[in-house]
Amino acid sequence: MAIKARDIMTGGAECVGENETLEQAARKMKELDVGALPISKPVTIGADDSIEEAIRTMQEHQVRRLPVIDGHDLVGMLSQADIARNYPEERVGELVEFISY
Repeated sequence: MAIKARDIMTGGAECVGENETLEQAARKMKELDVGALPISKPVTIGADDSIEEAIRTMQEHQVRRLPVIDGHDLVGMLSQADIARNYPEERVGELVEFISY
């Protein structure tokens, strides 16, 4: 059976409401000790999409993290590291090469 995004994602992701200000978003990110704001609309992946689909999406958009959605709900984040931990050891270097700029 193919591994799905939901099987290896990091759960508990939070999002900022569409009516919140950039300042409110920055404050929330600081409180949660998380990364950076996206420059453009985030690229997402479905919770039931395969790891291969996640890799293709990361490669196409040159991103290392994907918000995971189930319908309209944010359910987690899938990172290159999440995939690497669950990818065949002999193919991890290939994975990094595919996604890295």
